[in-house]
Amino acid sequence: MSSHPGVSTSHSTASSIPLTAKSLKTDSDANPARGPTSPCRRIFVAAENRLLREALARMLTLRTELEMVGQSSITPALQEHLKANGAEVLLLCSRGALSDDLGLIRSLRTRLTALRVLLLGMNGGDTEFLQCVRAGVAGYLPRDASAEEVLEGVRTVCSGGAVCPASLCLLLFHYFEREAGGFPTASAHERLGFTRREQQIIPLVAQGLSNKEIANHFFLSEQTIKNHLYRMKQKAGADDRLGIVRLCRTQGFLV
Repeated sequence: MSSHPGVSTSHSTASSIPLTAKSLKTDSDANPARGPTSPCRRIFVAAENRLLREALARMLTLRTELEMVGQSSITPALQEHLKANGAEVLLLCSRGALSDDLGLIRSLRTRLTALRVLLLGMNGGDTEFLQCVRAGVAGYLPRDASAEEVLEGVRTVCSGGAVCPASLCLLLFHYFEREAGGFPTASAHERLGFTRREQQIIPLVAQGLSNKEIANHFFLSEQTIKNHLYRMKQKAGADDRLGIVRLCRTQGFLV
């Protein structure tokens, strides 16, 4: 397993999470109990599949450094279960629908701001990973993660770190590198009222990229880019996207 500071990365090799109590105990030596300086250790498991939920709960119960405080299916009452049990980390198994997972994560993070979420069971695609990061997850593991990887992921999130597969960690670095590639100064925002995202879009429009290509660059929908461009034309008083570019060049925002 490779890692960056504060970010644990994993390499999945197993085809599924083992579901027997014997196979779920992944370490032969017991780890010492976590000290009082650890940020959190109270774990709650939420999954639709009862067999998977109970297997994960058994695995975590075997660890003396962690405290399993509860488990449940994914229902509207999940938030209340988390509050009632004082959960600090939620091991959340994906329901298979990205929009449902994102909605739940955003809702929980809004209402339980200290809660750290480790999402398990996604396909591992680039776009869905970045959307989950935006929604507020502290960890992300694919559906073929091994029991050892899940356990290590829980430990990492409990200690205040973040966890994801190594390939997606590299994607995250590239994403933030692109995010930083907007205007060199804040003058566009000050003079025209462009948002940070709008400032980032303008150089790509100037390069001749289509709406779809710009959307793929930022891992957004094509309609979102269209909405940005519509508002940018209004702010710039331009008739079309090229008018936005011409104005920015005139103002010295583009070279």
